[in-house]
Amino acid sequence: MRRAFAAVDTLFLLNAVTGDEFTQALITLNIARQAGIDRVVYLSVFDADNAVNVPHFAVKFGAERMLETLGFSATILRPAYFIDNEVMIADVVRKHNVYPMPIGSKGVAMIDARDIAEIAAIELIRRDRASGKLPVETINIVGPGILTGADVAAIWTEVLGRPIAYGGDDPGGFEVSMANFIPVWMAYEMRIMAVRYVSDGMIPQEGDRERLVKMPGRDLHSCRETALALAG
Repeated sequence: MRRAFAAVDTLFLLNAVTGDEFTQALITLNIARQAGIDRVVYLSVFDADNAVNVPHFAVKFGAERMLETLGFSATILRPAYFIDNEVMIADVVRKHNVYPMPIGSKGVAMIDARDIAEIAAIELIRRDRASGKLPVETINIVGPGILTGADVAAIWTEVLGRPIAYGGDDPGGFEVSMANFIPVWMAYEMRIMAVRYVSDGMIPQEGDRERLVKMPGRDLHSCRETALALAG
C-alpha cells in the first residue's frame, strides 16, 4: 500500500464488510496520511452515526471520525439500501412469488450503485481539482422514493404480471437463510441490520434527493428499473 500510494493525490476508499474492516480502514488512512494524501472520498453508510449496534455501520462512523479529527479534506458518502441487492433475491421472487427481504414498513430510500458511482466520481474530481483544502462534507445518497417491503413486492407484482407477496418483517428468518451462503457471523450482522430497517427505516433528510439529482444532472435510477432488468 505504501508503494501504491506513492503516486496518489486523491483517494477513494471503500472497505469490504469483513471481520477486520475497521482495522483495514484505519491502517489505510494512516498510510495515506503518511504519504501526504489528504483528499479522500470515503464510502460510508446511511445513518452511520446512529446505527451504532450494526458492526459494519459503526466501524464506518469510526473511520468518519478519523477523517474529521485528523484534518483530511474529505467527502463522506452515506448511501442508503442498495437497489442492487435485488440481484440476490430475484430467483426467489420469480420461483416462489415471495419478496423475502425484511425491509419493513417504515421505508428505505433505495439507491442504485450506478448513481453512487457517478456521485463518487463527481466528488473525486471536485476534490482533486480544488485549488485548496476543502472542508469535510457528508452527503446522504438516497434513491428517488421511499419503499416499504410491501411497496417493493407491488413493483415485482407489476413487472411479473402475477401476485408477489411480501415475506414479512422476519430478521431472524433472514439470518437463517443467509447463513446458508455467508459466514454465520456475517449472517447475524445482516440480521441486526434488518432489525434497523424494520425499526427505523432509511428516511432521507429534506433536500437530499434534490441535491443528488443536481449533481449528475439527471433522474436517479429506480427500483422498478432494476426489477424489469431482472425479470428475465
